[in-house]
Amino acid sequence: MAKKWLLGIVLCLGLLSACATNDASNDSAEIQVVTTIAQIADVVENVGGNLVEVQSLMGPGVDPHLYNAVQGDIETLESAEIIFYNGLHLEGQMDEIFEQMQNQKPTIAVAEQIDSAKLLADPENEQVYDPHVWFDISIWKDVVQVVADELSSLDPDHETHFQDNAQTYLEELTETERYVEEQINEIPERSRVLVTAHDAFHYFGKRYGFDVVGLQGLSTESDYSVHDVNHIVDILIDRDVKGVFVESSVSERSIEAVVEGAKEKGHSVEIGGELFSDAMGEEGTEEGTYIGMVKHNIDTIVDALK
Repeated sequence: MAKKWLLGIVLCLGLLSACATNDASNDSAEIQVVTTIAQIADVVENVGGNLVEVQSLMGPGVDPHLYNAVQGDIETLESAEIIFYNGLHLEGQMDEIFEQMQNQKPTIAVAEQIDSAKLLADPENEQVYDPHVWFDISIWKDVVQVVADELSSLDPDHETHFQDNAQTYLEELTETERYVEEQINEIPERSRVLVTAHDAFHYFGKRYGFDVVGLQGLSTESDYSVHDVNHIVDILIDRDVKGVFVESSVSERSIEAVVEGAKEKGHSVEIGGELFSDAMGEEGTEEGTYIGMVKHNIDTIVDALK
């Protein structure tokens, strides 16, 4: 009797062990992906579906231009099977880290895979490209394909899964483009001036016919002067623009200086709302997705400028 009881325990333990092994196998079937900004993480989640586990290093309100990796980030990058980052010096403080990672595993700068003819140069330095490519949906579609191709190379057995998901997501992005164009038609052309803290929206401006003015350059590391503030105030007065915008990942201080400067010259201008520029919204919210972020931004811009 004792032997049968003991045999039963052994069999149960064996079954539990097998279940644990199967669970571990299922977990390991998910590709471990690490991204820098959440915009890229959102693409990977849409393309990879249930075959990927994605971790973004930079959450809501985080400025990638100024971001410095901590030890925990290095460990996270080390544990990844594939890394996606924006590139074009958006994550300038981490360039050396990505160079080292490229020797160990696929480490892809998604924006640097885009045809250079589609990229915009820094107005202050033609040798440098503007990294904020996600503000032109038609260009961001290229990033979706980059992600699908890289995941397919890493896991060729599931290429159809990745490519089909990419196609579905691309169709959703096309619908979002139509929405943006419809909303922009409500803004008079004379009022299509977008004033923000730093030059993150030039792709948006070129695509949709806005004059984009930022106090700082492409990077928030740049500083601004009283001359810069006065220049923007003169534009606001000349074009009779009533709204300027703060960014979720940049201090409001610079834009508040513009509002005060306009007031001193007798022109009333208000902060028209908060835009998501280098970071998206909180995870689990609509603004925590790329499409939700885009719709939030355009709705905010239209409400302030129409």
